[in-house]
Amino acid sequence: MSSVAALLAVGGEAETAAVAERLGQYSIISKLAVAASVEAALPANVHRLTAPTVRSGAAVAEGLRWFEATGASHLLWVLLPRIELTEGGVRRLVQAAADAQAAILYSDYYDEQADGAMTLHPLIDYQPGSLRDDFDFGQAVLLSREAVAGLATAIEKEGVAGECGGWYDLRLRASERGNVVHLSEPTYTVRPVAENAAGEAHFNYVDPRNRAYQIEMERVATAHLKRIGAWLPPPAEKLVDGGRFERECSVVIPVRNRVKTVADAVRSALAQNADFAFNVIVVDNHSTDGTTQTLAELAAKDTRLVHLVPKRRDLGIGGCWNEAIYSPACGRYAVQLDSDDLYSSVDVLSRVIAEFRGGEYAAVIGSYTIVDFDLQQIPPGLIDHREWTPENGHNNAMRIAGLGAPRAFHVPTLRTIGFPNVSFGEDYAVALRLSRQWPLGRIYDSLYWCRRWEGNTDHALPLETRNRYALYKDRLRSIELAARQNIARR
Repeated sequence: MSSVAALLAVGGEAETAAVAERLGQYSIISKLAVAASVEAALPANVHRLTAPTVRSGAAVAEGLRWFEATGASHLLWVLLPRIELTEGGVRRLVQAAADAQAAILYSDYYDEQADGAMTLHPLIDYQPGSLRDDFDFGQAVLLSREAVAGLATAIEKEGVAGECGGWYDLRLRASERGNVVHLSEPTYTVRPVAENAAGEAHFNYVDPRNRAYQIEMERVATAHLKRIGAWLPPPAEKLVDGGRFERECSVVIPVRNRVKTVADAVRSALAQNADFAFNVIVVDNHSTDGTTQTLAELAAKDTRLVHLVPKRRDLGIGGCWNEAIYSPACGRYAVQLDSDDLYSSVDVLSRVIAEFRGGEYAAVIGSYTIVDFDLQQIPPGLIDHREWTPENGHNNAMRIAGLGAPRAFHVPTLRTIGFPNVSFGEDYAVALRLSRQWPLGRIYDSLYWCRRWEGNTDHALPLETRNRYALYKDRLRSIELAARQNIARR
């Protein structure tokens, strides 16, 4: 017969105490534990963990040992004290987990709005590539006894999880033991709280203030890749020989309906000082707002500007990149510039090409600074991805959401792969694929001003769009994971 031990993983004083009291009244929940930081009065049958929160590896190990001693069949890991979870909801989670023989089960939920209205909060399905540390399981996760048996000792022995990677380490290890099942129905409600706008949250994973966290997450993810046979040594394959090119470099700018910013981007590229021949290829994806006329006028004044309008009308950003890199006008190296953004100095191309020439790199990726429309720096400021290392960056790329900007590519090598014809994640797909086989170079100084404004395609995205994008990047990782496992088996 199924029984549940519930662990409240996040302390929140009165809220946690209230949730503990309510869960303690459910007959299906046999045991209950909370973090010791909760000073509010708790029911007598509630176990207090010695750890202040269940974030560290040591705290997770303590929680798992407590669970093993309870004899319960499932562990309900509650990640947020603002949760309204009924006994019927718990029973539904347990029933689904038992039927599916799930190692981990999580469900959709309702968001309670400030006015009391309920909004469905759908989550996405877990897949092998869902190994990023910010995968959204919601606020209540059910783990089976079989999935976590002995993991307390394993977590302590390996010691990759420090102060904040305990849950990440636990759920990766549990996912290695069985299915991770998404129950696509709501089983609980989460009360409202103020949170960052989607445009701000988009950059959380690269905020320099979170560097120690990122390093710890890399350790945990790398250990997981090694356990599942997907870790690879540093790549060292030679670049593809591309023969002769008329130009050493091309700046590539895909654009659709950016009449407000595209002229600034083009002028920023044309203003570059370099001792080699370069051009600027703008792929104008059938703009309707005056962008086409603006580009035509600029091209008439400077023959280095190549204004391409594709014949096809089904192209995403990746498809526009393909128009540029397979064009006879493209140089040996292609350097990215978004139509919203600007290079931060006139020597960016020179620095990027010098980096290419100094190593056998399939791509060179720089650093950028977040600014507003008027080029005033805004938080988090410089994004330099200093968590990248030549030894392990290609493995850590499987965990993070992106590798940085501006991105530049060795075109003969890039042409063997090409871009997926999508408008989100196309750059990440190419970087993952290249990093599997060839070394990537990095520049940690800011080369690029990334402008945040209401016209950005990733500004304040609705949940449905964020879910679709996250699902796509997880799918890219799943494909890449399978390819790397095949390589590792050879």
